[in-house]
Amino acid sequence: MSKIFIVGGAGKVGRRLAQQLSERGHRPLSLYRKPEQRDELTALGATPIEGDLIGLSIEDLADMMKGCGTAVFSAGAGGAGMAVTNAIDGAGLEKAVEAAKVAGVQRFLLVSVFPDALRDQERKEGFENYIRVKKLADAYLVASGLDYVIVRPGTLTEETGRGCVRADLAVPYGKVPRDDVAAVLAEIVDRPDIARAIIELTEGETPVSEAITRLA
Repeated sequence: MSKIFIVGGAGKVGRRLAQQLSERGHRPLSLYRKPEQRDELTALGATPIEGDLIGLSIEDLADMMKGCGTAVFSAGAGGAGMAVTNAIDGAGLEKAVEAAKVAGVQRFLLVSVFPDALRDQERKEGFENYIRVKKLADAYLVASGLDYVIVRPGTLTEETGRGCVRADLAVPYGKVPRDDVAAVLAEIVDRPDIARAIIELTEGETPVSEAITRLA
């Protein structure tokens, strides 16, 4: 059993990932902020770790991560405004990367954003800032020296996942269920041969395990 630390553990992708990791025999440690989230995370098979990413120091977060082989960052501002985006998707990611290095966590998975997301719609300042912050976060992780995998999913949906995706270094823009994003992350956790890679992800017709194997 390996310990996996999930930043954004109470989020929509993070919850799904915790359940899938638990079913695979791992011990997910899920960072959460609101007291009412604790019981749900426990029911999903996670070990809840209470803390506010914005308020935690690098040292505090590193203490929480100690003993974990992999960290997954799936936290996000969720449209709460540019200041929160900068604090979570930007500075929060940087803090988590530095904490992982202090804690001796060797592998870091990041849920990023598809570079073509909503390019055909009206350009809004908040969303353009989000895209900029996410790209800078990707670059920060790549330069960190950690064994990274960055997953860039298309537009996330609440549809039930089919366990089939399209995943490659570059794919056409599309949508993808959160269930399948979590399934891809869980598969990558179990595939240490997938390393230093940036993967674009949409719904597709290839089973998740086969799609990830092709990228090894």
